[in-house]
Amino acid sequence: MPPAATEWTAKDARLLLRAPGPQDDKYTRGVVALATGSEAFPGAAVLGVEGAARAGVGMVRYIGPATPTALVLARRPETVVGAGRADAWVVGSGIPNAAGRSHDDELRVRAALAGGVPAVVDAGALDLLDAVRGPVVITPHFQELERVLAVTAAPLALDEISADPAAAAVRAADALGVAVLLKGATTRIALPGGFAYAVRSGTPWLATAGTGDVLAGIIGALLAAHARTARHLDDVAMIAATGAVVHGLAGRIAASDPDGLGAGAPITALDVADAVPDAIEELIARR
Repeated sequence: MPPAATEWTAKDARLLLRAPGPQDDKYTRGVVALATGSEAFPGAAVLGVEGAARAGVGMVRYIGPATPTALVLARRPETVVGAGRADAWVVGSGIPNAAGRSHDDELRVRAALAGGVPAVVDAGALDLLDAVRGPVVITPHFQELERVLAVTAAPLALDEISADPAAAAVRAADALGVAVLLKGATTRIALPGGFAYAVRSGTPWLATAGTGDVLAGIIGALLAAHARTARHLDDVAMIAATGAVVHGLAGRIAASDPDGLGAGAPITALDVADAVPDAIEELIARR
């Protein structure tokens, strides 16, 4: 059994959040780049960019095919398109698995992961971890974790993951050598050798399509803001846990569910992204 995790709360998260000061510019606040979305799933690119932009990063860069690029610019015209500086990456959201992934999609993911900067790896990039050259957090749901572990020496069936998600997250961290953020009603963040953090800031209304893409963008933005210090997996795990707190609180705000018990109303992924600034303002204000 993995050791008990520390619960990562709003009190912990606010220590990693800060408002910009007069000495800051868009570069000191961090540049996050996203290699996400595809012609088949362009919306993931929009949601990830929106999550990153609303989380307070200095610049969002997007690299992707024509359709998601056009949609990203229509939603967020301040997005910079094309190669350039990246303090952190978000890759894989909305990119198909190996069987359906285009050669160009794979090349852009591999190029991003080879840069050595912190990265969030999601969805269709989870089988490309051999390209990683920097500290990484992967953000699977239960089914994705099953697929990732299936090609390692430590496979787990879906029912085994569901029965003990914390142990499954540690097993994946050990097998892959990365930080693992396993999404669920309780979000679990594991490091090789142990279960690090549990986050319970969300609402059941977050169980809807696209909210994971928003979460990946939020974490990527926070990694970019802390890129100078996020050089080790334990740092990346704390930042990922903070992103999960922000995401969960944004979900509560969007759903009008302050206690996270399922009160309130249905929400969409963009509703969650729109509530991210309010969540961050609330966390910073309580410092």
